[in-house]
Amino acid sequence: MRPPGRTRRSLAALLALTTGAAVLTTGTGLAQAGDAGDFYTPPAPLPPGANGDVIRAEPSAFHLDPAGLVEFAGDSYRIMYRSTDTHGDPVAVTGTVLVPDTAWSGAGERPLIGYAPGTQGVGDDCAPSKKLELGMEYEGPFVTGLLEQGYAVVVTDYEGLGTPRTHTYVNSASEGHAVLDAVRAAQRLPEVDVPDDGPVALAGYSQGGGASASAAELHPSYAPELDVKGAYAGAPPADLAEVAPGLDGHYAAAFLGYSLLSLDAAYDDIDVRSVLNAEGEAMLAEVAEQCTGEALLAHAFTRSETLTEDGRPLTDYLDEEPYASRVAEQKLGERAPEVPTLVVHSVLDDIVPYAQGRQMAADWCARGATVRMTTSVVPSHVGGMLRAYPEAVSWIGDRFAGESAPDNCDRLR
Repeated sequence: MRPPGRTRRSLAALLALTTGAAVLTTGTGLAQAGDAGDFYTPPAPLPPGANGDVIRAEPSAFHLDPAGLVEFAGDSYRIMYRSTDTHGDPVAVTGTVLVPDTAWSGAGERPLIGYAPGTQGVGDDCAPSKKLELGMEYEGPFVTGLLEQGYAVVVTDYEGLGTPRTHTYVNSASEGHAVLDAVRAAQRLPEVDVPDDGPVALAGYSQGGGASASAAELHPSYAPELDVKGAYAGAPPADLAEVAPGLDGHYAAAFLGYSLLSLDAAYDDIDVRSVLNAEGEAMLAEVAEQCTGEALLAHAFTRSETLTEDGRPLTDYLDEEPYASRVAEQKLGERAPEVPTLVVHSVLDDIVPYAQGRQMAADWCARGATVRMTTSVVPSHVGGMLRAYPEAVSWIGDRFAGESAPDNCDRLR
């Protein structure tokens, strides 16, 4: 762990940088990534191997600004690695491994952060590995803050972002697998200074909070060999049945479109397009290609009853089969992580309801997990992200330093 004075200075710099993240979330488009050749097209069939094995890797770049004037000082590699989808079938996933030039000054080996990004979109040009290279990843400042602590960071693209498959947005199993296998891949990449079996933490906010939470739940059964010290889950969409209704007619209505595309892609018994009218089909086709900022602006306040053949809201279908069972499969909190967890959520979150995030934490507590739940009162989902991050960085540092993990489950039960 870095000396406290340097940590405070780094966090102050991070807070200044994160004001740009809120602006970037409202951007109206995404420039095309530099020519990565055929990197994002997986070999067919996939080569034999284990989950987390690197299929291919190449040097990449991490720019901190869209003009490309400020480049990350360290090693940056674009990777493709083996993972498994919702059903346990093999799939290729891409991502980015970042290791700062500065030597690790803490005790033991350099730690690795498995970073789960928030909502990017579902189109291939929305992949974080492409946006990091372009200097247009809105979570770039958060990743930078971790690198400034001396940590290595691996950022997954998740299933279907960049690669040909449809991105399985907020699908808990697919995302949890992608995060854990990204950590494995970073540890197995010989070109970078990441120890093969060193300490690991998981981190993410919003969609990334759900992915980090899922990875923490899956860790004991899916990747027990990883030395995970803790997991931070900010504003997790832990119960989609509670999240989805609030998005209908909301300024973030596009996120409901992302979720429906994900269900449609992941499950053969779901055919979202069969209930849509022409306007609904057009909206879904647009959302499939739009990254977050563009989709938010294009579909703000759309009411889903205008998109269906029978005039019923799309959220009504989520209470019926086969949708209800598939949505229920994504619920978090029904398995206890074996590592300490930090959950931070604002009661004034305007996209991901606070109550269902708190319920996940309470469910973990009831199952014997060590949980620190912080309730903030910062307005908006983006505001909650800015508030949560310095606490998360400090909490992760304490886990790597071997300090006892705080627990306030007595207030949640």
